[in-house]
Amino acid sequence: MTPTRLIQNFQGFRAIVVSPVVPDVLRVTLTRLGLDVEHVHEQSLSAVNSTLLPERDVVIIDGDPGLPVAFVTAMTESRLPVPVIGLVGSEAPSRLRMLTEAGATAFLHKPVHGGAVYSSLYLGINAFRRRQQAEDFLADNEKRRRGRRHLVKAILLMMQREAMDDETAFDVLRRAAMRSRLGIEDFCEAWLRDNQPASSDTCSAINTQERDRA
Repeated sequence: MTPTRLIQNFQGFRAIVVSPVVPDVLRVTLTRLGLDVEHVHEQSLSAVNSTLLPERDVVIIDGDPGLPVAFVTAMTESRLPVPVIGLVGSEAPSRLRMLTEAGATAFLHKPVHGGAVYSSLYLGINAFRRRQQAEDFLADNEKRRRGRRHLVKAILLMMQREAMDDETAFDVLRRAAMRSRLGIEDFCEAWLRDNQPASSDTCSAINTQERDRA
């Protein structure tokens, strides 16, 4: 897995602050760092949710005096697709847990000090990107693992119908997948779905095409 490129310059990013009020120091510092600042209440966050982009947006959520239970539940069940930073005045474990479950990957303490804002942005955004990369990597591996079943079935079927060994069957399927511009697992899944074992015509057709190209 290729390491995620670290983001150090936040020029052009958008900071969406979910809080009753935005501390002046936070607004000024974010602006100096090149971010556009938007202030929304938790009731309004769903309205901008569809416009969120992970490559440009970061959400800063005020955990004091506490978010509505329904809001936290909704964020936990459907995590925001962008970095989340928790704004906290109290380090009570319950509040930290609440923000973590809402997707926070960094925290910013109140009262806000300008010198701490960049560090929180750097940690929160880059930790989110690494977590997202790891989740995508695991999802891709799981998809490939499930797809191996289709590959094995297709190889066995090709061997049975065309009287060839496993390496030849794999090579035939691999080249057919390349021509279709599909991964071999996806190609075999579609091929097995469209061609039931009752007929050997498709196996023969693929095999004939490969012999003609040889």
